Amino acid sequence: MKQILTLLLVLLLVACGKDSPKPPEAATLSFPAENSECTTGISLNNTTSQVEFRWFAAKHADTYQLKFTNVLTNTSVTNAPTEALSARVPLLKGVPYRWTITTRNNDTQDIAISEAWFFYNAGSQSTFPPFPAQISKPISGGTVARDLNNEISLGWTGADVDNDIAVYEVYLDTVTDPQLLIASPSLGITEIQASVEADTIYYWRVVTIDRAGNTSDSGTYSFRVLR
Repeated sequence: MKQILTLLLVLLLVACGKDSPKPPEAATLSFPAENSECTTGISLNNTTSQVEFRWFAAKHADTYQLKFTNVLTNTSVTNAPTEALSARVPLLKGVPYRWTITTRNNDTQDIAISEAWFFYNAGSQSTFPPFPAQISKPISGGTVARDLNNEISLGWTGADVDNDIAVYEVYLDTVTDPQLLIASPSLGITEIQASVEADTIYYWRVVTIDRAGNTSDSGTYSFRVLR
């Protein structure tokens, strides 16, 4: 019996001494570059070209999974997991895309998702609409407290391949399709103060307009103001 207890103790110590599997870290994206026009694709026909996505290896990652989204239609495609650090896919020409990489470790259920990068797949157009503004605060679906002036901060980021953003239009309302224009800040201003009521759900969006008259819409986000 003493020998059995000793063996069990040894096995327990060995098991406890093993390192737990580490979750994967997020991959760093490489190409297509963020907020760029991708001109290196291989033309397949009048409407489609093959684009190679590339990223860097991430620590504790066994596989990588590419997800890319047509920004115009909000249609996403997720590739099968791969051990490679690149993937070639056919994309529509002249269309903006968003892409991310999900990393996985075979020994854990944890995943990590990279930053989301936007780019235009080159087409025949000579001017590009701005990329949709990315909402930074408040977090969509979150809660926010008013300051002493009964105001809250609305923040976003914007980008344009042509670098010719002229103005942002900020819409805020208590209806799910906000049409009330509350501010039109120019390029360089990506945060404003807005008056709000307590214990109220608000919906807001940002329309980006460039000097050529091209526009893009961030989509609608929501937040609740605390009492």
